Amino acid sequence: QVQLVESGGGLAQPGGSLRLSCAASGFTFSNYGMTWARRAPGKGLEWVSGIWADGSDTYYEDSVKGRFTISRDNAKNTVYLQMNSLKPEDTAVYYCKVRFNGVDYWGKGTLVTVSS
Repeated sequence: QVQLVESGGGLAQPGGSLRLSCAASGFTFSNYGMTWARRAPGKGLEWVSGIWADGSDTYYEDSVKGRFTISRDNAKNTVYLQMNSLKPEDTAVYYCKVRFNGVDYWGKGTLVTVSS
């Protein structure tokens, strides 16, 4: 079965960095694009970034462009989100997602808190 497990969240100061990881299993990882999304406290789900199956193209929500970088290691079945220059408004639970056979699968998320 498809499983996605996020890790790497925690507390960061404004201007700091964190690197999130999402370990995938249950499908041929290298054949599928991957997505990161987030849910801030009291707000709806927001798409953050996406990457093609072969990593050749990436996409970012405007508020994270130039600060976040998505990447993947198909040998390790893992997608990453490097987050730099963090802001308090980046505080959220971050989820990775894959659409497999027409169904969206989500991990349980990892909490990122940006605060001094």
